[in-house]
Amino acid sequence: MTYPIAEAAHRSGLSIDTLRYYERIELIAPPARDSAGRRAYSDDDMAWLSFLTKLRTTGMPIQLMREYARLCRQGPVTAAPRKAILEKHRADVRARIAELQSSLASLDYKIDNYERIMRTQEASA
Repeated sequence: MTYPIAEAAHRSGLSIDTLRYYERIELIAPPARDSAGRRAYSDDDMAWLSFLTKLRTTGMPIQLMREYARLCRQGPVTAAPRKAILEKHRADVRARIAELQSSLASLDYKIDNYERIMRTQEASA
């Protein structure tokens, strides 16, 4: 199955401009072209876009994504450096999650404190 660029953008949640940008910076390989010369994204292209979106959501810098994509294009021989990139990024994501959990605990504490204050005010009114 193939998808024209508008459909690929819709399915991936990325804009058409972003798809073209990703192609220009070699984050994605140029998709196949249909008989009219228009981009035709495959299911494999869509799966790659989904993975790239996850990397961006987790905060991976574009430059590191480009390095990872470059290594992917070189095939299985680059499995070790690709794994190392993902392991380092996973550690960074886990550290950010821990930081967010700590911040969430602070918010929970403050909200609970305000609820106690409000209950005390209601009881004395």
